Amino acid sequence: MKEIVVATEALEVFTSREAREYRLIPFEVKGDELYVYGEKEADYEHTITEVEVLTGRRLKVVLLPGEEFARLLGRCYRQVQHGSKEMNTTFAGGKGFLHGLIEEAHREHASDIHLESYEGRCRVRFRIDGKLLERHVVEKGNYAALVNQVKILANLDISEKRLPQDGRILHDSGGARFDVRVSSLPTIHGEKVVMRLLTRQVELLELENLGFSREQLEAYLEAIRHPHGLVLISGPTGSGKSTTLYATLRLLNSITSNILTIEDPVEYTLEGINQVQLKEEIGLTFTSALRTFLRQDPDVIMLGEIRDADTAQMAIRSSLTGHLILSTIHTNSAWGSVSRLIDMGVHPYLISDTLVLCMAQRLVRLLCPECKQKVEADEQTRRQLGKNFKGANLHKAVGCESCYYTGYSGRKAIYEVIPVDEELAKAIREARSDVGHLLEERHIRTLGDSAMELLEEGKTSLEEVLPFI
Repeated sequence: MKEIVVATEALEVFTSREAREYRLIPFEVKGDELYVYGEKEADYEHTITEVEVLTGRRLKVVLLPGEEFARLLGRCYRQVQHGSKEMNTTFAGGKGFLHGLIEEAHREHASDIHLESYEGRCRVRFRIDGKLLERHVVEKGNYAALVNQVKILANLDISEKRLPQDGRILHDSGGARFDVRVSSLPTIHGEKVVMRLLTRQVELLELENLGFSREQLEAYLEAIRHPHGLVLISGPTGSGKSTTLYATLRLLNSITSNILTIEDPVEYTLEGINQVQLKEEIGLTFTSALRTFLRQDPDVIMLGEIRDADTAQMAIRSSLTGHLILSTIHTNSAWGSVSRLIDMGVHPYLISDTLVLCMAQRLVRLLCPECKQKVEADEQTRRQLGKNFKGANLHKAVGCESCYYTGYSGRKAIYEVIPVDEELAKAIREARSDVGHLLEERHIRTLGDSAMELLEEGKTSLEEVLPFI
């Protein structure tokens, strides 16, 4: 389906119930004219007159095929049931809307709720499977009240609108309690608020279910069972590094181990693990925490991120003194972690003596099993995928009510895992960058290999795989 532009202000003309009852989607308002999408199979003879009286505008109907109209309706107007009542897409005040918003995001497995104010309109977007999708329109006059409700629940100062603030809401959803992390940011048109839903059940996280191949999992398990050394996970923000680390800590957690973490922020609490929240404003930094950790008789230390030279040096020092250090680092590839540490001023011989394993990971969206469609791979696609593509068919995203008309449902991690053996350690000591042939000799499975396997199994789409080829 080609991209269809719908003005958010136009959607305010109808509630979700009215749009579904009339089978019309407003997409533009021009003076006294209202432009709407309808479906070809419907009869609008009497509806047009009724809607013109209701809105006070002349209707201009653009017809779409039934399937295309249904997808667009699902994207523009989510039907959310609370008992027998439907929640409007337009905020009309009251705590019920905010509670319903968090409930809706929870049901749709959204990771974040974005409240945004612009010059002419305000909106609510959900991040689902890594993509932001617009869900609601908020009347301009009600936006500040909605933001204040969030700030009150998060114990923030509602009078402070010039500076960013951070807080938490403890949300009770039918007996299931979870944290909502709140961040407010002043913009030129009002405060933008992002609410992160920390709903994942950490007790259910298992390394076996995250996306490792059998060989990758074996290599990773062997690395984290080392009594000392450095294990690094690389990848951009939102690539699932924290999930992998929490699953790792769950596995290592035992009554005979002392595990300490310094995190920014602490996303999930784990029974039996001593977790520390970073507070740079009072001097509690990654480096200062690590220095103190060494006097706390730790067995395993999880460091949220290696982001500067001081932290890198302390992490190396900690691993040299007989501790297993787990951490993340922002690089584009697994082996890029080595170059990044050298750029931070760590001597190559120290890296070679401490680095046990480096790993890269990303998240790939999975196709909705209800609506994915099989298509034949054409010649151009085969050229794009190269010789590694062994299949004849692909699957593409379509969109249905089950996946909120995105075509995708859920995500899976893909990994590149490099255990550092003696020969690779020697390459690090010599600061060699040409290690490609060494990785090939060890049959290191790349991110592209993992993504290609998901494609050939019909679990993801070409668009999700191409960035890794």
